[in-house]
Amino acid sequence: MKQTRKSFLTTSLLAAGYAALPFKPVFALGKGSSKMKFRFTPYTLELRHVFTIASNSRSTTPVVLTEIEYDGIIGYGEASMPPYLGESHQTVTDFYKKVNLEQFNNPFELENILTYIDNIDHKNCAAKAGIDIALHDLIGKLMNQPLYNIWGFDKTKTPNTTYTIGIDKPDVVRQKVKEAAEFKLLKVKLGRDTDKEMIETIRSVTDKPLTADANQGWKDKQFALDMLHYLHEKGVVVIEQPMDKDNIDDHAWLKERSPIPIIADEGCQRLVDIPRIHHAYHGINIKLMKSTGLREAHKMLDLARALGMKVMLGCMTETSCAISAASHLSPMVDWADLDGALLISNDVYDGTKVIDGRVTLNDRPGIGVVKK
Repeated sequence: MKQTRKSFLTTSLLAAGYAALPFKPVFALGKGSSKMKFRFTPYTLELRHVFTIASNSRSTTPVVLTEIEYDGIIGYGEASMPPYLGESHQTVTDFYKKVNLEQFNNPFELENILTYIDNIDHKNCAAKAGIDIALHDLIGKLMNQPLYNIWGFDKTKTPNTTYTIGIDKPDVVRQKVKEAAEFKLLKVKLGRDTDKEMIETIRSVTDKPLTADANQGWKDKQFALDMLHYLHEKGVVVIEQPMDKDNIDDHAWLKERSPIPIIADEGCQRLVDIPRIHHAYHGINIKLMKSTGLREAHKMLDLARALGMKVMLGCMTETSCAISAASHLSPMVDWADLDGALLISNDVYDGTKVIDGRVTLNDRPGIGVVKK
């Protein structure tokens, strides 16, 4: 007897062990009558402090909030656009106006849907992530399962997250460190001529372990190596993107000599980048806004592990929507930098929490967010 789509999905879920879980699927596909409805709303995030890195400062971040509705169930997503991504409210809304999800009857066909989205334009990674996240949230809600259950991850293995201390004057840096008292790991932004002052200021307040991010700010490999030895002595456990992302040879030289792991951030955007740069770094920083969302982020995680690389899970300044989505991958990474929603004052969602410094997932289906 020919299996219907509905019976095939139900059988597959049972085979995967979902019958033993305390949730019941709520979907009923195969009727061919439902269409996905896509909506989006531009929004601006207000940062609690001016956020300064090696290349720029800002007090706001443009985002676009997305929704995909199917059979009355809504999946939430988000596109966040910090300056270096080259996206804006205008570019994202222009991209979204080209999207037609009504041509797909089955939201579970992620490969077909997201391949279509990816082929609309070769850029617009954050815009694509906004759709990807909403689709994953929708699928989880249709299955009545949190994503970590669907992927088979243990939510008790989530890591501590860093809390980011942007480049600033010493008195402001000390205040930021005091505000981050519950965090076990702090991240310090570097890449200017005040790097040692930043480290010494933080060390005057706390002896917690640190991670560092130079955001391509160091121009000379010998200077970078000297700084890495200094940072190692000061309790820094890992460094992100010390030099220009296109300077792969110098990063490979630095990797051979560095006392701490070197992580590619700007130097590794999507899956295709990993084979090209893996010899030059100890690991990669996966961010949904670079990777086009959860589908590709998951693939990047698997490939990095297969190549013996370390994995950091990062973020932009985002609402709890995108942060919660990324958090479902966090049980499988070495470091988490998922503080983006904590840096803003106008979050519109309630989702993943940071409790005693640790990423803490909830049991809601999908990515686990609700509107406030």
